[in-house]
Amino acid sequence: MRAILITFSAKSSKFNSAYERNQFYRELYGWKQIIIRNYRRYEYQKSGLMDEIPHIKVDKSVFIVARNNLERLRMFFNKWDDKTRFSSFEIKINKEEAKTIKVE
Repeated sequence: MRAILITFSAKSSKFNSAYERNQFYRELYGWKQIIIRNYRRYEYQKSGLMDEIPHIKVDKSVFIVARNNLERLRMFFNKWDDKTRFSSFEIKINKEEAKTIKVE
């Protein structure tokens, strides 16, 4: 079975602020929002792009996706092109891994 290995790196010095860098990571991975009000704690999970795309996380900035999701990821990284470096490689995976990322 064939899949796509995605690697990226964020060029921290290119981001205008820590807020902008966090915005990139939040759009990609999502985040947990915690609000404490009137002695109560409310937690909300905000989803990111990788919550919508089945993937296998290999390392911090490396993951495997099905080929049909490559264009969606490419469009996301093109939006951040001047601040990130993105690479993709076609790889072979076994049947169990293919089930995890829903290879068609």
